[in-house]
This record gives sequence, structure tokens and C-alpha cells, in this order.
Amino acid sequence: MPRTALLLSLLLAPLALAQTPAPPATTAKVLNTEGFRLYQEGKYPEALEKFREAVGKDPKHALAQYNVAATLGVLRKQGKVCEYEAYPSTILQYLIASVKLDPKRLKRAKEDADLEPIRETLGWQRLLGRAPTRTADVPEILKKVRWYAHSQGVYGTIGKLTFQDGGKVVRWKKTPQEDGSMKEEEITGTYKVKGRKVEVSFPGQAPDTGTITGDDTSGKLSFKGLGDFYDFPSECDA
Repeated sequence: MPRTALLLSLLLAPLALAQTPAPPATTAKVLNTEGFRLYQEGKYPEALEKFREAVGKDPKHALAQYNVAATLGVLRKQGKVCEYEAYPSTILQYLIASVKLDPKRLKRAKEDADLEPIRETLGWQRLLGRAPTRTADVPEILKKVRWYAHSQGVYGTIGKLTFQDGGKVVRWKKTPQEDGSMKEEEITGTYKVKGRKVEVSFPGQAPDTGTITGDDTSGKLSFKGLGDFYDFPSECDA
């Protein structure tokens, strides 16, 4: 090749490279669509990954935020809580973000079976417009939320309170025995709501008073004697 032609070829090579179009960037919309296809195929972990990538690309993508929450709900119902961190607080975090971006998402959430795992949380009650700081809402919150007592060790959930109509409260508790086994028992008592406080009475025990506190993703019912109860079970601690 003549020297002039060689020099011209070398000069034009970078120009040709510069004109090569870059591959199109994957958008949040595309990632969300890919995730939904995987979800429909029952490939929930893979779908979750795509939905989370979509949220990473665009945190304001309301549908992707919602789909993360719903897919975590499915994985939680399948018992894969620890593997995918499918905690009620995490599900609520994404769902709340979605509803803030698109309030119409709440209507869908009320009908979505994927979100059943958060129905008995304070965060869900807050999404429905109820708050423990409003006296009128306290009785309904008590009955709608399932309250769990946690242990400090490997025993996980060691107690549960269920408030029912007619002033009835049922306490389930689990107590370690000397032989290493766990004794389970269920005790029925009564309760009264006094303003923002709840007073419970169980046979053979003095009345105890508790108060509900919490934020958008977690709730706590604290008693002077019975201790603290939370709106989620003890998980992934062992």
C-alpha cells in the first residue's frame, strides 16, 4: 500500500470508530417489563432482581417499586424470607414508595394477594389511613395487627397477642423448659381501650397497660409488665 494511502487509512480509523453507535442503554421500563415476564413464568428470584434493577435505574418508577414489594410478598409466602430478605418492613418500604409516587397503586394493593403477608402490620394500617396517635383508630389497629414477642436468643417468637371483638384477648406464649424443650400455652383474657392506651387482664395476673408506637414500616406495643410486642415475628436470628 502506498505510504499516502496508509496514512489516510490510519487517520480515518478513529473517525470510523467514533461513528459506531453505542448500544442503547437499558431503561427502567425495559427492566420492569423483563421482570414481569419472569414473574409470569414463576421465576420470582430472577424477577425480583430485574425489578430492583429497574428501581435502581429510576427510583421514581412507581410500578417497579410496587413490583418489588409484590414479588417479595410471594417469596415470603413461599417461606424464602431470610434468603431474599422478604421482611414486612422491606415490603412496606417499596409499597409506600410506590403509593407516594402513584396513589392509585393503593387500590391495587388492597386487592393483591401477593401483599397478604403485610395485612397484619401497623404499616399497612397507616397506608389505609389509620394511626396510633388518633384515639378513635386505636381499637381497630389493635384488632387488625398481630403482635409478636421476641426472644433474645435462638427461640425466635416466644409470644403473641391477638385482640378480638367483645374485649377478648388471647395470649400465646412459649416457655423454655429445663430439659431444653419448649412449653406452649394459650391464655384468654380481657382488654379495655382507654384513650391511646390498652389495659389487658389475664387470670392470676394484675392488669397491665400498654401503648402503640411505630413508624411507616414497623410497630410496637409496649407493656409495663408483659414487655414489648412487635408487628412482625422474630426471623433469621438463629
